[in-house]
Amino acid sequence: MIGQETEMALRHPLRVALLDLLTTVGSVTANEAARRLGESSGACSFHLRQLERYGYVEPVAGAHGRARPWRLRATTATTNTDFGPLARELEDEGYHRWLARRATAPQRWRRDEAFSEVLHLTPDELATVAAEIRAVLAPYARRRAPRGSGPVGVVARLFPLLPEEEDA
Repeated sequence: MIGQETEMALRHPLRVALLDLLTTVGSVTANEAARRLGESSGACSFHLRQLERYGYVEPVAGAHGRARPWRLRATTATTNTDFGPLARELEDEGYHRWLARRATAPQRWRRDEAFSEVLHLTPDELATVAAEIRAVLAPYARRRAPRGSGPVGVVARLFPLLPEEEDA
């Protein structure tokens, strides 16, 4: 269940659209968001500041000038349990959109690297593997987007596979 503060933050559909956009592209300025979402830059700027107020987004570190890029707070999914389900829905929506439109993507962007594994780990190993995945991704998340790059969704879900409950 979404908490009252989360409900207030996500009451406006533009805020949800901004979170979806940030999940997809990583970071945007209010002007970029406005162009992509068909909204005014003033409205996007206002709602990005509101999302910052509720702790969902933050300005990209080191950005200067009027063009202020925003990104999802790195700790949002882990510190705000109410945002977790919404983040998963946004990830799933982005992936389903990819599957539906993959054939119309430019040829060089038509492949993905989806894979899964079942591992046997201790709780400490699970935390270690998660930290190692974050460490691999960190340099790419912090850099300025190189020429010819595009937004790529990266979703890693490490969770215990619980046994199915038996019917009584």
